[in-house]
Amino acid sequence: MAAFTTIDDPSVYFQIATWTGNTSAPRSITNDGNSDMQPDWVWGKNRTTAGTDHEIYDSNRGTGVNFNLKSSSSGAEGVGTTYGQLTSFDTDGFTVNAGGTNDDFWNENGSEFVAWQWKSGGGTTASNTSGTITSTVQANQTAGFSIITYTGTGGSETFGHGLGVAPDMWIIKRRNGTGSWAVGFNDSDVLGGTSKYLILQSDAAVSTSLNFFGTSAASSTVMRIAGDATIGGSSNTYVAYAFAQKQGFSKFGAYEGTGQRDGVFVYLGFQPAFVMIKNIDGSGRWTMFDNKRTIANGDFEYLVADDDHAESDTGLGFTDPIDFLSNGFKQKNSDAFTNGSSTYMYWAWAEHPFVTSTGIPTTAR
Repeated sequence: MAAFTTIDDPSVYFQIATWTGNTSAPRSITNDGNSDMQPDWVWGKNRTTAGTDHEIYDSNRGTGVNFNLKSSSSGAEGVGTTYGQLTSFDTDGFTVNAGGTNDDFWNENGSEFVAWQWKSGGGTTASNTSGTITSTVQANQTAGFSIITYTGTGGSETFGHGLGVAPDMWIIKRRNGTGSWAVGFNDSDVLGGTSKYLILQSDAAVSTSLNFFGTSAASSTVMRIAGDATIGGSSNTYVAYAFAQKQGFSKFGAYEGTGQRDGVFVYLGFQPAFVMIKNIDGSGRWTMFDNKRTIANGDFEYLVADDDHAESDTGLGFTDPIDFLSNGFKQKNSDAFTNGSSTYMYWAWAEHPFVTSTGIPTTAR
C-alpha cells in the first residue's frame, strides 16, 4: 500500500518560476503555484544564453551583488557580480535588478529563465549551540530544509542544523574564498560510506576523504566536518543547505542504471516537479530536470548544474531523457549521464503526492 504524504500541497515549500527577460529593473518574479510562497533559497539560470552561470542566493546570507554564489564555480561569494542580481525575497517570489554590465544572469531581453525555490524559516535565523561550534540556522522542520552558516576552525567539529531529525543530504560551500561545493549523504548506501563525497561544480566521480565528513553519520541535532578547508578551514565562513526527506514531498537516494532505452523506474511516492541526477561511478554531469521546461512532444529540457551551458545544449547530449510519472520517474535513454551501466544519485521534490495525508490517491494535474 502506498504511504501517505506529510505535505498535501508541495507548493507551500517548493516552487519553480519561469519567465522571459525584458531588461526592466527592478523586476518582480511571481510564482504561480497553489499557494503563495516566500522563498529562502533561490537557484536561478538563464536558459537561453550559454556562458551564464547558475546563481544562488539565500536569506541567511542576504541579497544583492555581495551574496551570489555559482553552482558551476568554486569562486567566493560575490565574485562576478556585474550581470544582474537578486535583490529581495518577496511574499510570493523575488525581485531582480540590473547589473553594472547587463542583465544576462536574471533578466536579459528575450532570454528564457528558470528559478527553483525552497522555503526554510522565512528569513528568521537563530544561534544554534548544539555542536562544538556555534552556527546560525533557519530551519523548516515540516519541509525538511535548513540553511546554516558557520565559521570553521581547521579541526574536526560539529554544528547544529535545526531539523530535529538527521539530514539525508547536504551541500556545503565556502563563502569568503575559493572552495568547492561539497555534497554528502547520511545514508552510506548512496555514495558508499560517510567518508564519500561529490563536488557540485565538477563532473568527477565520487571521492573519498576522512577529512570531509568523517566516519560518523550526522545526528538529529548536529552535522560533522573533519577539518578539510573545503568545509571547515580555520576562520573561513561557510553556508550549508541540509535536507531531510519527507514522505510524499522529497527524496534523496541512488539507483542502478540499465544502459537500456527502456530504463529503470525510480519510485518516489510522488509525481516529481524537480529531479537532479549525477553518475557516482564515473564522469557525468549534474543533470537537472523539472516539469516547467518541456518541449513540443512533452519531453523535458535539461540543464547541468556544473556548467554554464544553455538549456539542452546539443553538445551535451541526449534526447527523450526521462519521464515524470505519478509516483516517480523513469529513464528512457541509455546515456551515461543518467542511465548507463553505473550507479546514480538523485534529489527529487514533488509536484503533488501519490497519496494524500488522508489516504486518497491524487490525480495527475
